[in-house]
Amino acid sequence: MFKNILENIVSSCSGGVGAVLMGYDGIGVDQYSVDPDQLDLSLVGIEYSNVTKEIRNASDILQVGSLQEVSIKTENYYIIIHPLTDEYFVALLIDRHGNYGQGRYLLMREAPALRLLLV
Repeated sequence: MFKNILENIVSSCSGGVGAVLMGYDGIGVDQYSVDPDQLDLSLVGIEYSNVTKEIRNASDILQVGSLQEVSIKTENYYIIIHPLTDEYFVALLIDRHGNYGQGRYLLMREAPALRLLLV
């Protein structure tokens, strides 16, 4: 069920490369990739889960409100991380020629459905 939602997000986003649903502990729940040989989504999720966990902790310490989104821009990709619960997040990878705004919208639109499945 998760894979269908992830696939819908990626295929609906211009330049979508893949999406991964993962716990902050680095354990992957599910993923979808247009080309599994292009990039190891599990590894991306594991590495960025640590960074996201630290940003979330800093937000709590500073009392600036709960973390809503983390965006990372690299030479080749946009990575948008959208927290779902205290334990899980979804990350979307978009080619740098893709539509970043569309990716953000799709993650926000599909987040409630992913949250329901996690409960």
